[in-house]
Formats: sequence, structure tokens, C-alpha cells
Amino acid sequence: MGLVRRLTLCTSRRNEIMSCKILNTRLGEIEYNSVGKGIPILFVHGGHSNCNETLCHKGFNLEKFQLIIPSRPGYGKTPMINNKTPKQAADLIIELLNHLSIDNVIVYGISAGGLTAIELASNYPKKVSKLILASAVSKKWLDEQGKIYKIAKNMFNPKIEKIVWGMVRFFSSILPNKIAKSFYPQFSKNPVHKLKKDDIQELISTIKFFNSKKGFLNDIDQNINNEIITKIKCPTLIIHSENDNSVSIEHAEYANKMIENSKIEILKNEWGHLFWIGKDSKKSIEKIIEFIDE
Repeated sequence: MGLVRRLTLCTSRRNEIMSCKILNTRLGEIEYNSVGKGIPILFVHGGHSNCNETLCHKGFNLEKFQLIIPSRPGYGKTPMINNKTPKQAADLIIELLNHLSIDNVIVYGISAGGLTAIELASNYPKKVSKLILASAVSKKWLDEQGKIYKIAKNMFNPKIEKIVWGMVRFFSSILPNKIAKSFYPQFSKNPVHKLKKDDIQELISTIKFFNSKKGFLNDIDQNINNEIITKIKCPTLIIHSENDNSVSIEHAEYANKMIENSKIEILKNEWGHLFWIGKDSKKSIEKIIEFIDE
């Protein structure tokens, strides 16, 4: 099957909220969605996201791949009680995979979901056949004394984050161009410029499902030790943009240094952190599909 067909976007799924389910496990509840059939791909979503995330599904043929998307603890309808750490989140996700009778899975960790993806690959080597770290956090993300950390603590406090995202959604509906331009510097180091209509629509379609809940403030306080990441033995693809203005490329370089069986792809794309958007997204996505097919 050619790459052109494999890169066809499942638009029906992108235009509606997917039908997520809630599973009760011995470690707590977990919300998830599963679509497609074939090779299981476990998506560990980034910050502000949940099981409705579909942007990163671009390039996956649902007749060839089964996409499993849990809401990480603190996001969506997955409670954070007793599951705050990346290790605890990974253990909870394993309960989901066992319920789905999935013995072998490719883990696709995105942005702030990187630490949980690393814990999965490190602690469950018989379960995880390959690891993909996409624009992913691989160590402590933000400096607690830094400006960005302090702003995040205030803006995404559970008491006001609903208001913040409600305002974003409202203004996205009436001023999509302005909202896209205001978000662009959060993702890319490239200068702000006139954005393509299709790119704006993809961004707006993605952020309309965003909520931080308790998950994001938990994410920015998490870390893992060196022993965890060096235990990973499965083939690992690290794909990151040198223009990423959200997660420093140092995270990709660190992961590549610490994971023995890893390779790194450095992108020079327009949208930086969100390399699934833009004219150069096709090549980036092809690299991921090719790694899976190896």
C-alpha cells in the first residue's frame, strides 16, 4: 500500500468527538477510545488533551492499524487519584491493554506524554515492541523558578482552566486567524507570518477539545530518573523539530543519548512542536510510518 493512501486523513473521525469509553480496573478508572483494526498503536497524548485527540492519527490506515487512545490521569474522565506519576499512569494503561487482550503494542508518546511512554517501554519490555517519542518530554520539563512554569501554574489552575479554554474556543469560532497567530509562537520558533487556511483549521479543530483539568499542572511537576530511560531496549524513534518552542530539542537529544537502540530525526518544519500541521507534515509522518513498518 502506497504512502499516499496511508497518509489519507480519516476526516470523519477528525470532525466529531470520538466515542470514548470508561473502564474500571483494579488501579482505578481509565477513559479510552479504540478505532481501527490491525497492528496496535498506543497513543500517549500530550498536555491539555484526552482520548478525543486525533491530530496525531494522520497517516494511519484504520484498516491496517488499531489506534488506542487513553486519557491520561488528570485528563478527560480519567481521575488522577493514586495515579499521579508517569509510572502509575503506565501501570494503569497496561490494565487497559490487558482488558483489550493486546499482548504487543507500539507506544507513541507525544509531548508531555513522553514520560509515561518511557515508563511503559522501560517497565514492560515484553509488551512494548517499539517506542516513538514525538516532540516528547524525556526528563523534567520546566524550571520551577522559570517564568513559563509560574504562568502555567496560574493560567491552568483547575479553578480557572475551564474559563481559559472556554474563551479560547469562543474566540476561535469568531476570530480563528487571530487565535492561530497567538498560539503559533507557543509551538514554533519561526517568525509569525500569514498562516495557511488549512493549517489554521487543523489547529482550531485540535484545540477545541482541549482542557487542562488537573493533568497539566501534574505534568509540569513530573520527572523520571536515568535508570528508567536507560532500561529501554526496544527500537525507538525520536522525532523532534529544531524549531520546537514548546519542548526543547534537548529532550530529544537526551533521549537519544540514553536509549541504546534509538535513532533521532531532527525536523526543520514550519510548525515546530506540531509537526503534524503544515506543508512539510507529510514527510514527518512518513518517517513515523516507515519506522513502524520496518
